[in-house]
Amino acid sequence: MNPTIKIEYCPKCGWMLRAAYMAQELLTTFTDDVYGIMLIPSEISGRYQISINNNVIFDRKREGRFPEIKELKQLVRDNVNPQKDLGHSEKKV
Repeated sequence: MNPTIKIEYCPKCGWMLRAAYMAQELLTTFTDDVYGIMLIPSEISGRYQISINNNVIFDRKREGRFPEIKELKQLVRDNVNPQKDLGHSEKKV
């Protein structure tokens, strides 16, 4: 079964729209590679954490910032389909 991505966000901080936008971008890019994306309102203030099958790939508090969508797509790709070409979102060497 394809992996499930979870985006846990702080609703008190007003981050639901950011989480929904990122979910939309990921679903568009990884349609055949993921089972689905869950948006989870966190009970912990200030949380914005993205995980794949319970493996945290991005934590706002740890990084001190939100992920750029290009960066997030690369993190997801590296975990769900490393051979996938991301086109304009690909890392520049």
